[in-house]
Amino acid sequence: MIQAALKTTLPIFFGYLPLGIAFGLLFQELGYPWYFATLMAVCIYAGAAQFMAVGLLAAGAGFVEIAIATFFLNSRHIFYGLALLDSFGRWGLRKLYLIFGLTDEVYSLMTTIEVPKHFERSTFYFWMALFSQSYWILGCTLGAWAGTHLAFNTEGMEFAATALFTVLLIEQWSKVKKPLPFVVALVACVIALVVFTEHMLILAISLSLLMMLSLRLTSQKVRDEY
Repeated sequence: MIQAALKTTLPIFFGYLPLGIAFGLLFQELGYPWYFATLMAVCIYAGAAQFMAVGLLAAGAGFVEIAIATFFLNSRHIFYGLALLDSFGRWGLRKLYLIFGLTDEVYSLMTTIEVPKHFERSTFYFWMALFSQSYWILGCTLGAWAGTHLAFNTEGMEFAATALFTVLLIEQWSKVKKPLPFVVALVACVIALVVFTEHMLILAISLSLLMMLSLRLTSQKVRDEY
């Protein structure tokens, strides 16, 4: 099972390792000890939020400001958790770790792969989440350590996150192959980008949810009438 979970998470490895290295290099420019990046990867484990924290710390933001911004950015995980609420079942401590380790990429895998029939779902998901965080810890540690010993030009490294999300989008399309969810997401993003100037991500997700619910209710009403 461990080997199968490792093989399944290899796409995350090739995304998290360079992304984590990029974060570690950027974080090191703040002047903190290199192992602080490792601690963030272990205790916080939120790629986009960690990148955001670098900018906020560099700007001198306080703890409360960083906490609020992180909450809004990571509140999208609420929707991930709702989607997997029944799948996690009564799994004890493993369930708690899966809740903590439910990143965008892990969620993408959990909603697209088929767990082999002879494997226990809870254990397979646990190893997937654990391997994924290990990749992130390794990348952050290598980047931060290298940043203390070598000189790097970090300009443009933040684009690594965009590239990773693009790959995940392609994976989702190859699995779903229905244009409606992607069209709804695109429309919601455009509206959030044009109308709102702050907290675009959570607003775009909320709009997507409302639009999908409206479409579902409308289609259900049409079926009931006919």
